[in-house]
Amino acid sequence: MKALFDSVSYDSSRLVTKTYSTSFSLATKMLYRSIRSDIYNIYGFVRLADEIVDSFHNYNKEALFFKFSEDLNSALEDRISLNPILNAFQYTYHKFSIERHLVDAFMNSMRLDLHKSEYLTEEEYKNYIYGSADVVGLMCLKVFVKGDQAKYDELKDSAMSLGSAFQKVNFLRDLKADFEGLNRTYFPNTDLNNLDEDAKQDIINDIESDFERGLMGIKKLPIESRFGVFMAYRYYRQLLKKLKNTPAMKIKNSRIRVSNHKKVELLMRSYVKYQLNLL
Repeated sequence: MKALFDSVSYDSSRLVTKTYSTSFSLATKMLYRSIRSDIYNIYGFVRLADEIVDSFHNYNKEALFFKFSEDLNSALEDRISLNPILNAFQYTYHKFSIERHLVDAFMNSMRLDLHKSEYLTEEEYKNYIYGSADVVGLMCLKVFVKGDQAKYDELKDSAMSLGSAFQKVNFLRDLKADFEGLNRTYFPNTDLNNLDEDAKQDIINDIESDFERGLMGIKKLPIESRFGVFMAYRYYRQLLKKLKNTPAMKIKNSRIRVSNHKKVELLMRSYVKYQLNLL
């Protein structure tokens, strides 16, 4: 029965989300049940691609990514895949008419991670972030607005800004792992060997501008998704606050995180703000 395989596929995407990201999983649980599974399906797809380029060091990453790309193309064309994660994603892709260029832009950015280690210009940096983060926000927005094109167009820029903010926070948090473990540096015109407070503050100012634009869009989201996205926003703002209060050289030499206890506290406080309409 195809329905049984589909159910297993959706469960697989949910498990990937829960296993790889407690913070994103927590935020997704705050979405209405009617759209929750589709967000898991999107996350499962992007996580799998990201894992190939970031984690499978003892294997031929290029061959694995090529095979994954071929399987993705077949899944989107045939509307089925024996890869449960891709089978789940193709369902959501077709259900909400996600544009193919969003998927292609994401895959292009992931492909860059196979060989590109530096982003020397602002244009390169922005293009990478668009493909690795902004388009993921747009895929999720397609689910949130449930086919309302006018609403999608209205919130598109805010969704991209929020995606950019999340990705840049990840870059700043993961400086050590990216620089030392993967030999990558994403921030242009920044000497990570001698990261100082001024350079750190410039990065934070840019992220805070993205967050401001993103919050404006969160306030206009449909009720089914508003609190879940607000929860993710609050988590990343808390992470940025910790990074802001951490000396630049410590950021480069350690990984800053928000404790599970703090995440629960953020959830409760965010719910109060949401209920009181204090977003």
